[in-house]
Amino acid sequence: MSSPKIALVTGASRGVGAGIARAFGSLGYVVYVTGRSLKHSHATAWDGSPLGGTLLDTAEAINQAGGQGIPLVCDHSDDAQVAAVFDVIARDYGRLDMLINNATHIHPQLIEPKPFWEKELAAQKILDVGLRSAYVASWHAAQLMVPNKRGFIGFVSSFGASCYMHGPGYGAQKAGLDKMAHDMAHDFKDTGVVAMSLWLGPQLTERAKVAAKTNPEQYTDFIAAAENPEFAGFIFDALNNCEQRETLSGETLIGAEIAKTLGITDNGHERPSYREMLGSPRAKNPAVIY
Repeated sequence: MSSPKIALVTGASRGVGAGIARAFGSLGYVVYVTGRSLKHSHATAWDGSPLGGTLLDTAEAINQAGGQGIPLVCDHSDDAQVAAVFDVIARDYGRLDMLINNATHIHPQLIEPKPFWEKELAAQKILDVGLRSAYVASWHAAQLMVPNKRGFIGFVSSFGASCYMHGPGYGAQKAGLDKMAHDMAHDFKDTGVVAMSLWLGPQLTERAKVAAKTNPEQYTDFIAAAENPEFAGFIFDALNNCEQRETLSGETLIGAEIAKTLGITDNGHERPSYREMLGSPRAKNPAVIY
């Protein structure tokens, strides 16, 4: 009997992270999940209403799906807490097969149609937890993956890396994730470790459902064709197992498009790409300067 894959999904109390973790669970993974809420959620939706979702909820969903869920409380703005997460994984298994960088600071004004200077300065924290935190987690993951000569680092990104979406902080964070995947892939060459960034379409998350109610003119049409959060998890797994994983390392991929190539559907549905409407990922640049 083969050993289960060991994955870490950051920011998995709810939303996309929880969906990816559930997908991994259904594939028999051991899934470590991080977040700030172990038993009680303090998160709120766009209209101020409470959002459910805790690490224990996600871990239990992973278990019910057929995997093993391991919740680890972690504030990804605290490097010491992040290091402690990887210490636990190293102690328990001595390896990590997949890291999915999903943790992101969600400011309550993120989707308000205002210029950035009319929003609170705290909205920039998406660059702390969302961009910088992904670098830190990837650094720790590399310490486990490179010696084992195998690993996959995935970044949860979006079309906001190309078009205007939610303001410059959000866009810079997503574009930064894409560039991290691009440059880390160069450093990982010939190590067996790969890095890829995935542009997701609209997601059927708890927050998105509230957004569709509070801002129907912005989100109703998108939500009608939105992706289930588990979809991204199945795509990441397929990317890690496909024959082209080394060639695709460093790429920014549109989830709906690569899913068709890999034969992955979202509960039997093919999802739209939005490339023509929202833009295309930048191609890999072969130039290297030290």
